Amino acid sequence: QVQLVESGGGLVQAGGSLRLSCAASGRTFSGYAMGWFRQAPGQEREFVAAISWTGGSTNYADSVKGRFTISRDNTKNTAYLQMNSLKPEDTAIYYCARARASLVLSSANGYDYWGQGTQVTVSS
Repeated sequence: QVQLVESGGGLVQAGGSLRLSCAASGRTFSGYAMGWFRQAPGQEREFVAAISWTGGSTNYADSVKGRFTISRDNTKNTAYLQMNSLKPEDTAIYYCARARASLVLSSANGYDYWGQGTQVTVSS
């Protein structure tokens, strides 16, 4: 069974930064792309960023491009999301997910395992 555990969420003022982490259990990290999604109250879950297994390919939603950076440390089975210049509209529950393959994907259908989520709240 794959387990993904997010951490690093919290309350921050607009313009601030947070770094989210996603720790994966076992050997389930190897060979798979990883992604971050978010869901605000009353809204559908949306793609934020994704990174290939090697880290050589990344993809970002237009709304976070230039502000967020996705990375991974395969020796630690951990993916990260560095979030800078945060805005109130970034407020949401953030989920990490493991892709079904090594490719970078932006559709939630391309991911088969999900974490429980971590709350990010940005105050104005």
